[in-house]
Parts: sequence; C-alpha cells; structure tokens
Amino acid sequence: MKKVFLITIMLVATINGYAQEWQTDFTAAKQLAAKEGKPIILVFQGSDWCAPCIKLDREIWSTDTFKKYAKENYVMLKADFPRKKKNVLSEEQTKANSLLAEKYNKQGFFPFVVVLDFEGKVLGESSYKKTTPENYIKDLNTFIK
Repeated sequence: MKKVFLITIMLVATINGYAQEWQTDFTAAKQLAAKEGKPIILVFQGSDWCAPCIKLDREIWSTDTFKKYAKENYVMLKADFPRKKKNVLSEEQTKANSLLAEKYNKQGFFPFVVVLDFEGKVLGESSYKKTTPENYIKDLNTFIK
C-alpha cells in the first residue's frame, strides 16, 4: 500500500512539474514577467472553434517539451475567444480579452502569438506552424534579445 501511495505522489509531482501556468490577467502577467525577468507569450485563440488554434495547443503548448521550457523561460498569457455556450467566459474576462485584441491583434487573426517584454512592448509575432516544439521555441526565442 505504501508503494502505491508513493508512486501516486511521485506521478502527481511529475505532472505538476510540467503544468502549463497560463495567466489570464495582463497586469498580473506583466508583474510576473518583470519579477522573473521573462518575456510574455500572449496567445490569441478560439479554443473551441479554431482548428489551427486547437492544433497549436495539441502540437506545441500541450507538449512536455514546451511546458518544461515555458515554465523556466516565459510567462504564458492566454486571450481566449470561445464561441460555444458551455465555454463562455465571464463578462470581465471577455472584456479584458477584447481590450488585449484591440491593442495587439487588430486584424483578428487566430491563432496569433505575440511575444512581449515585461512592459507590454511587442518583440515579435507568430502563429500556427507545422513544426516541432523545439523549433517553435527557437522561433519564439529569435524575438528575444
């Protein structure tokens, strides 16, 4: 019984070690980025309707490789625009995401990835690419000086 408990604890610790820590509040993300000296990766997505957004999540954001690297090197900020009723966001979050879109995604592209410094200055932009997590990380890092 002790072995099962110990294995379960180790498994949970490992899973939590690679957990993606998505921010949804821009001010909090900037504060965290400033405190930790990390750039912000702002992702505009339609999580329940945008096929390339879903692919980007599955092929890049949700991989252990990306999650491990992101935890050490980025502050991840999500601006989601779901359409299905069951996924509706709070009115406050919807408004916050719309304000981010007005500033950083005026064309309304999905998915749209913006690399920002801790003050919110744009360092670079990207989108969905059929590539490996390692190469996607390299692409994002080209914006960071």
